[in-house]
Amino acid sequence: MQVVIHISLKDGVLDPEGRAIGHSLASLGFDDANSVRVGKNITLDIDTDDASRAHQRAARMCEVLLANTVIEDYEIEVIEES
Repeated sequence: MQVVIHISLKDGVLDPEGRAIGHSLASLGFDDANSVRVGKNITLDIDTDDASRAHQRAARMCEVLLANTVIEDYEIEVIEES
């Protein structure tokens, strides 16, 4: 089952990369882009047909390795094949 994990910095955590991108966008004339934040997406396949188990395994992976839960939040999207 395919799982997409969206990881982003928690509110209040400084995002220097997002800030740099925001400044660059403004200097290129895109001054309507505000509060730029940078995150990451991780896509993986988990060998199960149970969406609940896939979500649970992905959450465990985030807690152990994929996300720094002190400063990052994560959201898990399980994509069920039709």
